[in-house]
Amino acid sequence: MARLSRLSLRLRVFLFFCLLALGGVALMLGALYVGWQRAQVSDATNGFTFAAILASFGLVALCAGVWLLFDENVAKPIESLSAALRARAHGGVAGGVDKDLARHLGDLAPAASALSLQLSQSTLVSADRVAVETARLATEKDRLTALLSEIPVATLLLSSEGRIVLYDAQAAEVLASQGQPRLNAPLSDYLQPGPLRTALHRVAKSGREVAAPLPGADGRQSYDVRLRPMPGGGCMVLVDTAHLEESPTAARPLTYDFALLDQPEGALHELPLPSLTYTIFDTETTGLLPHKDEIVQIGAVRIVNGRIVPGERIDQLVNPGRPIPAASTRVHRVTDAMVADQPDIAEAGRRFHRFAQGSVIVAHNAPFDMAFLHRHKSRMGVEWDHPVLDTVLLSAVLFGASQTHTLDALCTRLGVEIPPALRHTALGDAMATADVLTRMLPMLHARGLGTLAAVLTETKRHGRLLADLN
Repeated sequence: MARLSRLSLRLRVFLFFCLLALGGVALMLGALYVGWQRAQVSDATNGFTFAAILASFGLVALCAGVWLLFDENVAKPIESLSAALRARAHGGVAGGVDKDLARHLGDLAPAASALSLQLSQSTLVSADRVAVETARLATEKDRLTALLSEIPVATLLLSSEGRIVLYDAQAAEVLASQGQPRLNAPLSDYLQPGPLRTALHRVAKSGREVAAPLPGADGRQSYDVRLRPMPGGGCMVLVDTAHLEESPTAARPLTYDFALLDQPEGALHELPLPSLTYTIFDTETTGLLPHKDEIVQIGAVRIVNGRIVPGERIDQLVNPGRPIPAASTRVHRVTDAMVADQPDIAEAGRRFHRFAQGSVIVAHNAPFDMAFLHRHKSRMGVEWDHPVLDTVLLSAVLFGASQTHTLDALCTRLGVEIPPALRHTALGDAMATADVLTRMLPMLHARGLGTLAAVLTETKRHGRLLADLN
C-alpha cells in the first residue's frame, strides 16, 4: 500500500481499471471453462447456459465489490473533503484539512490542506483588525449604555413594521415585566395592540412626536410613552420610568441590530436564511420516553440576523410532578430539590412559547424535544405550529449521511467548544447548538440552499436518520 501511494493518481486510476478489465476477463474465462466442463457430461446448451448465468453473477459481484471500494476510497473522501473545505470557507472553522480524509486521492488532500491553512492565516489577519475595531466599538457602546442608564427613560427603536430594533437596559426591564425581551419581536407583544396601533398611526399621520399612555399587554400596568418618527422610517419609543419600581435584575447591555430596519418582507419560507429569527432550544428530562417521561429543564437562546443575541435566553427548571430517577440526575445534574419550587410544564411551556413566537425553532434531534411539548400543548393552551429545523438533518445535508451526527461530533467538526460543566445542561447544549447553527447557515447558502423552503425540502431526504436515532 505504501508503494502504491507513491504512484500518481492518474496511474493508480489506470491500474484500477486494468484490474477491473482483467477481473472481468478472468470471470468470463472461468465461467466458460466451467460451462465447457459441464457440457462434457450433459448437452452443450445446458453447459453454456450455466456458463452465462455464472458469468453474470460473477460480473455483478465484481461490480458490487468495485462500487464498495470506489465508495469507500473515492466518493466518501471527496464528500468529506468538500464538507471540510466548505466549513473552513464559510463556517469560520480554522486550521488545515485532515490529510487522511482523502489519502487515496493523490495530492488532492495536501493541496486542500495548504489552501485552507492559507485561508486561515488570511482570516486571522482580518480577525485581528476586526477585533481592534470591535473593542473600540464595545467601549463606546459601554459608555452609551452607562449614559442612558442614568436617564429615567427607557429607549426603544422600532422598524417601520413595528418590530424592536434596539432596546436599552431600562427598556429591557420594562419589556421583561410583560415577557422575555426579544429583538425583532413586535412591540405589540408587550403593549396592547389597539392603543399602540392608534399611537403609531398618529405619529405616521402627523410626522411629529406623540405622547400617549399605553397599557401593557397584561393590562395591569400603564406606561407614559412618547413616540418620535425617525428619518427614513421607523419610530423611537421613549418610556418614562421615573415612577416605576426599580427591578432587582442585573442591568442588561444595549441590544440592537440596525440591519433590522431594512429587513426583507415576504413569506417566511421564501425569505433568505440569515434574515430569519431562530429560537434554539434543548430540554433535560426524567428519561428517554416522550410519551411518559417529563421535562425538568428548558434552555433556549435566540439568533437574529445570523448572530446570537446576548442576554436573550431561557434557563428554566421545570417541576415534573414526579421524582427524577437517579440515573437521569447523574446525566443532567438536576435534582428533586432543585425543581421543588419551580413552575410545572404548563407554565414553563407557555413562557417558552412566548419566547419562540414568530421564529423558526431549532434543536438537535428536534422530534424528541418537540414530542414533550406537543404532548402537553393542551395544558399550555398553545399550538406548536412553528417551522422546525433539526441540526442532525442539517449535518447530514452538509457532511453526508454516512458521517456521525451527534452534537459532540458536530461541534468537533465545526470547531465549537462545549465547556464540560455545561454539557448535558439544557442551556449549555442549546448554546452549543446555536453556535453550530451560526456556522451552518453560510455553509447552507454556499450549497445553494438559500431559503427555509429549500432547506426543509433537502432535509426531508434524510428523515430516516431521525427515525433510526429515536
